[in-house]
Amino acid sequence: MQRRHLLALLAGAPLAAQAQAPAAPLLTRTVPSSGEALPRVGLGSWITFNVGDDPVGRRRSAAVMRAFFEGGGRLIDSSPMYGSSQDVIGDALRTLRPPALLSADKVWTGGDGAEQIEASRRLWGVPRFDLLQVHNLLAWERQLPLLLEMKRAGRLRYVGITTSEGRRHREFERLMRTQPLDFVQLSYNLLDREAEERLLPLAQERGIAVLVNRPFQQGALPRRLERLPLPGWAADIGCTNWTQAALKFVVSHPAVTCAIPATTRVDHVRENLAAGTGAMPDAALRRRMAADVSRL
Repeated sequence: MQRRHLLALLAGAPLAAQAQAPAAPLLTRTVPSSGEALPRVGLGSWITFNVGDDPVGRRRSAAVMRAFFEGGGRLIDSSPMYGSSQDVIGDALRTLRPPALLSADKVWTGGDGAEQIEASRRLWGVPRFDLLQVHNLLAWERQLPLLLEMKRAGRLRYVGITTSEGRRHREFERLMRTQPLDFVQLSYNLLDREAEERLLPLAQERGIAVLVNRPFQQGALPRRLERLPLPGWAADIGCTNWTQAALKFVVSHPAVTCAIPATTRVDHVRENLAAGTGAMPDAALRRRMAADVSRL
């Protein structure tokens, strides 16, 4: 059977009929501001879900989301910046009707944030968003008060801010210290570890949940490591490849609530979810992992 025909069948089948019990339960972290337990591995949509009206791309995205929900995943993250990703997510949600979803989106405009948020909500097809974040701090002085007012009015559960690739960390830290944030989103991985110095400890101190973007450096990190042999410690934490090791490094940090890798492949989303189960590296092993990778 051709791959595209198989994906079409997967995308059209009822979620319950396709359900597969995960090999092990997904480990969770608590959102400090609410006490809600959240699986440590979520799903991003940057680039991967920006497929426009291509029917094959949409079926592929729906199949990824199906596997994500079947494996116990809950949090999906998107943005108006991500092209057609919001519409692709909404299209799949109408078919899949998942039993549990934490919808995370962003406001990314210097203009009317409320109008943009409503347009995003319609694309997703959800009654309301669970989490809204000011994307890359764009016009945060205007948009953050809007999100906080939405939360006060009961139209939003969580408020956050985002940054990526190490940008504007000083301003990010200032907002973490002065604003009543539920979530922050930042870049963190085996090689990009600047967040360890101030932002991750501050999140623990302030009781702020942390979403991690770019856990694989947008795929560059596994590509650099995949031809190298796995160190002996990988088996100790149940990793069969570098991708799982890289993701376990991220989600094992005590300040990290959830990582949001993006993918176009069902086997990869299942592999990512598996990295959110089982044994996790302790502080000593995390230091060894980072040192080993930096030498490699």
